[in-house]
Amino acid sequence: MLDKRSFGRRHSSTMSSAAIYVFLLIWCLPARAVLVLADLAKPQNVTMITLNTQYIISWDWDQHSAENHTVTFTAQYMAKYRWERNLIDWITVCERTRHTECDLTALDLHYFAIYVLRVQANTDKQDSDWVLKDFCPDKEAALGPPSKVDLSLAGSLLDVSISDALTSTNGSMKELQPMMYYRIIYWEHSADKKALRTKMVDSSANLVTLPDLKAWTWYCVSVQSVCDYYNKSSNYTAPLCLQTEGATPWWQILLYFAASLLLCFLGGLLPFYVFFQCYRILKRTMYPSIQLPVHILEYLHDFSPGSDVPRLLTPDSEPELICDRVSICPEAGLLEIHIPPHFEALTESSSGMEPDSSGRHSRQNSGDSKDSGMYSTEGGSALRQQPGSKDSSMGIEVSWQDPSLEQVKMQDMGPESRAEAVIPDEGVIDMCF
Repeated sequence: MLDKRSFGRRHSSTMSSAAIYVFLLIWCLPARAVLVLADLAKPQNVTMITLNTQYIISWDWDQHSAENHTVTFTAQYMAKYRWERNLIDWITVCERTRHTECDLTALDLHYFAIYVLRVQANTDKQDSDWVLKDFCPDKEAALGPPSKVDLSLAGSLLDVSISDALTSTNGSMKELQPMMYYRIIYWEHSADKKALRTKMVDSSANLVTLPDLKAWTWYCVSVQSVCDYYNKSSNYTAPLCLQTEGATPWWQILLYFAASLLLCFLGGLLPFYVFFQCYRILKRTMYPSIQLPVHILEYLHDFSPGSDVPRLLTPDSEPELICDRVSICPEAGLLEIHIPPHFEALTESSSGMEPDSSGRHSRQNSGDSKDSGMYSTEGGSALRQQPGSKDSSMGIEVSWQDPSLEQVKMQDMGPESRAEAVIPDEGVIDMCF
């Protein structure tokens, strides 16, 4: 049996030698490695942001872990089979970048391969540990929606035209995912969202006709990409809405026909109407409808030297013909003498005078004026009797008539007749017996 004291001495010597060995090991390690393991933290939450064949590796970093140092990051990748075979050959993608993400799209990674990615934090004097992550695009890459969706009418139905989702090189995702298909949902457009009832159609074709649609109804359509192998599906596209058609009712056909006729009629008549109105305005402006009276025009056109009618004066007229002042007097009234029948017979028998062929009787001389029973007073008072007055001595009714009467018109009389019809103020009276 071993002595306890000797055993304790041996154990204590062994522990002391181990402590010395650890101390020497730590002392021999580079000071930089010790600081890295102790001070600089590594990136956290390393994830992949993917869509079809677009790949971005992202991570989080605590800014308080290196307050006095500028921190950068390095990202590398390598194929998984080389890692497993210990054929270490890391390829650097982003070296000492200040961003917390690194784009791997330009690497054109194989869609069905598996890769190992790693990220490290760096400062001027320190490096953190590497953070490793496996990545398989076929399994982990998100599937994108169709690149384009169009709606078109097919009678009372709708055709949905779908364009495939595209890769980073503008290729079709169906080349990488042959089992991919499209899920189409459609519904009647309504303001009441509670009454919304959607219908679904799955198809791998790029042109799909939606069934069971109502005529003259608005429908909205949205499409997503689906792959059942890894249970992947994309987001739905923005809704597109279109109204279906159907048999056109007879009243609508008549309405369209009447509207077309009205448009044609207005289109053909309106130019003529505008032209006619312009013609009328131009005619009224250039040729006014209001003209001078005919008798005035006759006077104005009578340019004979001996004419006593008024006429327009022109700059070429003689200076002595120009008047300084023109006064316009009212037209004189006409004197009508009505002779009773018994007086007419008496006069014919006593005087023995016969009317001449012109209807005018000869003027009595001043010696016979006494027999007539009519005398001129001073200032022609006998001629200015009141209208409707009678001569008491002879029973002759004398009345003044307006010049507008049809019996005698001054404008129809010639210059000679008007001269004879003027009654002088001396009391001489022309009477027709």
